[in-house]
Amino acid sequence: MTAQLSAGRDPAVSGRVRVAVHAADPITRMGVLASLRGRAEVQVVSGDETARAAVRVVAADRVTAETLALLRDSAEQADCPVVLVVSDVDPAYLLMVAECRVVAILPRAAATPDRVIAAVAAAAAGAGLIAPDLLGELLRQLERLHREVLTPNALTAASLTAREIEVIRLLADGFTAAEIARRINYSERTVKTVIYGVTRRMNLRSRAQLVAHAVRHGVI
Repeated sequence: MTAQLSAGRDPAVSGRVRVAVHAADPITRMGVLASLRGRAEVQVVSGDETARAAVRVVAADRVTAETLALLRDSAEQADCPVVLVVSDVDPAYLLMVAECRVVAILPRAAATPDRVIAAVAAAAAGAGLIAPDLLGELLRQLERLHREVLTPNALTAASLTAREIEVIRLLADGFTAAEIARRINYSERTVKTVIYGVTRRMNLRSRAQLVAHAVRHGVI
């Protein structure tokens, strides 16, 4: 962690954290940038420099499949914590959000410059900043996941990924593999591979049985 944070700090200003900003739309991104620029605590980076960011701030109106894709892309670009600024979080998405390295969640209405900076500082220091109600819900979901899904099927938490849960959720909503691929920005072949892998691992025979199993055990 120390090496990562050092790599993400501006050598010209001791303690200054490099921050990359991502958003679902340009207007939202400009709003977040306005709250960060000019602050002595951070250095906003973009372009090729984003790979050296110590913290990423991702902003969106609410958590959707597109937001999750944005979070995944952010996580793949650099192994660093994420501050999520969002108007609304559906509790059903909390596990998937957490698996994208989100360590702080700020309501957009309360995302003042000082609060964004405080969340960035906490993330850079290896801490988190999540409202007690959301944190409690996340812990309940983790406990239920282990009790009802992982333990009965001899699985570990790492065996049921955020991507797998997301695909199963969309299957339950009636989307085809091609439609799911378009919604989450994956190839149709990748989606089919995910479905086949989970179905085989859980000794199920069809997509319908996979969805029924997921509903019965509280995955979706």
